[in-house]
Amino acid sequence: MLSDTLSNELQRYAIGPRVKALRLKKKLGLVQLAGHTGLSPAMLSKIERGQMFPTLPTLLRIAMVFGVGLNHFFNADKEEPLIAIVRKQQRLKLPNLPGEKNPAFLFESLDYPASDRRMEAFYAEFPVDSPPSEPHQHGSAEFIYVLAGRLTVNVDGKDAALDTGDAVYFDSSAPHSYRREGEEISAAIVVTSS
Repeated sequence: MLSDTLSNELQRYAIGPRVKALRLKKKLGLVQLAGHTGLSPAMLSKIERGQMFPTLPTLLRIAMVFGVGLNHFFNADKEEPLIAIVRKQQRLKLPNLPGEKNPAFLFESLDYPASDRRMEAFYAEFPVDSPPSEPHQHGSAEFIYVLAGRLTVNVDGKDAALDTGDAVYFDSSAPHSYRREGEEISAAIVVTSS
């Protein structure tokens, strides 16, 4: 069972209507398409009506029948200015490392629906009992704005203590880590670029 957030994001691509449009353009019935793909007519009908989301191998079987690539189902029909809205209730809170019992921080993507992003934005929360994060490196730049509490950012062995309202920009290709300070939860907006 998919969460509402995942289901809404998948519906945004309109995969079912795109499959149906290809089928009708080729003047194929569901039974004929089923014969070409090896999928059941019932499954194809559910996909077309948006009641079921196909796996990538299933979608690839359909794409091959019509001579299109998988990108046909994920590209925008027309060029429009990119606008991606993420509602608070749609975000997923994830630990910095999957399955971690006591994560260094929890994060929520603030821009996941935007494809071809030049940056990534996150809301990060550092719980009271959180350990310091492990040093890591990525991309070319990172920006952090502290919303609450106190956060120490270590970049290439140098600590920078940040209080609520403070910000830091640094070269994220250098090893860096985060550690909450004080008695309260720390929270920050983190923006990274590749």
